[in-house]
Amino acid sequence: MKKIKVAIFGTGFMGRVHTESLRRLGNIEVVGVAGSTAQRARKFADEVGIERSVGDYRELLEDREIEAVHICSPNALHYEMTMRSLEHGKHVVCEKPLASTVAEAHEMIALAKTKGLANCTLYNIRSYPQLQNLRRMLENGDLGDIRIVQGAYSQDWLLFDTDWNWRVDSGSSRTFADIGTHWCDLAEHVTGLKITSLCADLQTFMKTRKRPKGSVETFKGKNLTPPADFDEVAINTEDFGSMIFKMGDVVRGSMTTSQVSAGRKNRLFLEIYGTKASAVWDGERPEELWIGHRNRSSELLIKDSTIFPEAAQSYSDLPGGHSEGYDATFKQTFRRFYRTVTERGAPIEYPTFEDGLRQLTLVDAVLESSKQQSWIRV
Repeated sequence: MKKIKVAIFGTGFMGRVHTESLRRLGNIEVVGVAGSTAQRARKFADEVGIERSVGDYRELLEDREIEAVHICSPNALHYEMTMRSLEHGKHVVCEKPLASTVAEAHEMIALAKTKGLANCTLYNIRSYPQLQNLRRMLENGDLGDIRIVQGAYSQDWLLFDTDWNWRVDSGSSRTFADIGTHWCDLAEHVTGLKITSLCADLQTFMKTRKRPKGSVETFKGKNLTPPADFDEVAINTEDFGSMIFKMGDVVRGSMTTSQVSAGRKNRLFLEIYGTKASAVWDGERPEELWIGHRNRSSELLIKDSTIFPEAAQSYSDLPGGHSEGYDATFKQTFRRFYRTVTERGAPIEYPTFEDGLRQLTLVDAVLESSKQQSWIRV
């Protein structure tokens, strides 16, 4: 089996997840990592067993044997890294949000198309087996016509003013851009419907935060003693967002997104109500799918891909009763991405740069709606 050589740009939480998930595929070799400094890159490389490390990602782009790159860097670097990578003929997997602006995303899409390169914006949540099961159930009409879509994405890792991460001051939106777009992408992907108009409200509860004079890896801050040496900085990005929306003429919905909800570690909650039945999925219990009925007992379905609709079966590699979690969603997404790298005519069964653009468009609409306190068409 010919192995595809890839490089990782970024040495934080996501860089580690990407590296470990790629290795589970068998035909991918992670041959290099780029960090913000040579020291950070070397430390990361030693921890995960990568031979080559650099402090400047451009060095890895000069390596013709590297066919693809995974961009796991802070948001502000996504555009530059992606454009340079495409120019060097590399296939690109980019963490969300795809770019800082809609205009940047359009440029990235155009260049990838011109170069004929595979591209992915990593909305990995789609790849949970039960969500693909639900998607096919909706396509088959098992829930009837959709009427209501609602839910939330809640975390608690930025609850205190001593909690800090580079995301806090990375652009015009934080909570909605970081996790709210995951919810929106999922709702649109599973239902096959698009949000056509919305009314949003964003709130920054902590107007200032204590930024430590040193780096903090994502999700690690809450395990640390509050910093003794810090700068108190003004905060412009939101801690919480809420949105009501329409999906066409009939479907109505609502959602909230928060990074300050105590006890909620990573809860993406999706509810879909149809004319025949309803369905609920909870990201903190991903093996389960609740199906609600009016005139008979409701059901709790446990993941068992052997009884899934055929189109959903390949998203699960393990038998029923053997859990497949967050890391497996990366593996499933990457498997489909690299199929199109090796077979350029293969069907695209993963979120692309176009999907990244879609979510940036929604972020702009949310920001404008919150500013105007009014409905906005998307």
